[in-house]
Amino acid sequence: MVEGAQLNDEGFDPSRRFVRVRRVRDDGFVEFEFAIGDPDMFVEMILPQQALAGFCAANDVVLLEDLPPSADATTEAERPWTLDDATQRRFRTPLRSDD
Repeated sequence: MVEGAQLNDEGFDPSRRFVRVRRVRDDGFVEFEFAIGDPDMFVEMILPQQALAGFCAANDVVLLEDLPPSADATTEAERPWTLDDATQRRFRTPLRSDD
């Protein structure tokens, strides 16, 4: 596992793998992003902490730092969100019936 490696603009390389830890939960599970080739295109995953260590070693990942809040996002609607955000918030109002 490579920690804090500098990323360069070499384009998509499927041999490079990336992990960004999003949250360590109280129940021992770790929520993280896993990417192959490009750290901006990822899947959200969850594993027990020990399993994550093995996963990272097996995939020889580059461990990425957490992303700072985006300066481009002026409203919460413009802020990038994760699947965890979607399950914790309501994004639309319920349909109303016109009885």
